[in-house]
Amino acid sequence: VPASEEMMEALPQIVFESEFHDFGEITEGMVVKHTFTFTNEGEGPLVISNAQGSCGCTVPDWPRQPIAPGESADINVSFNSTGRAGKQDKRVTLTTNAVPQTKVLNITSMVLSK
Repeated sequence: VPASEEMMEALPQIVFESEFHDFGEITEGMVVKHTFTFTNEGEGPLVISNAQGSCGCTVPDWPRQPIAPGESADINVSFNSTGRAGKQDKRVTLTTNAVPQTKVLNITSMVLSK
């Protein structure tokens, strides 16, 4: 087996139960949270080096330690609806050591003005 193939086999693979969440109708001013659960289905430790919300209203909290092959972990995303009436589509972009290096989680909601 060529060395390059062996290295490919040792890569982590991030697999989410779901990459999308709809909060439905929420009242403006509410802060809602959702947990995205994922599993490392690859052969090597998974490292999430960054998680970035598409705006300041969308804040991800992610594990800083490597996730071993076969293990699961959570990314908690909070969305602050203050001043954001109407249909909201937000993204959290993860940067990992898997291939591809970026993974996008999507949340949506209909924010009802007070």
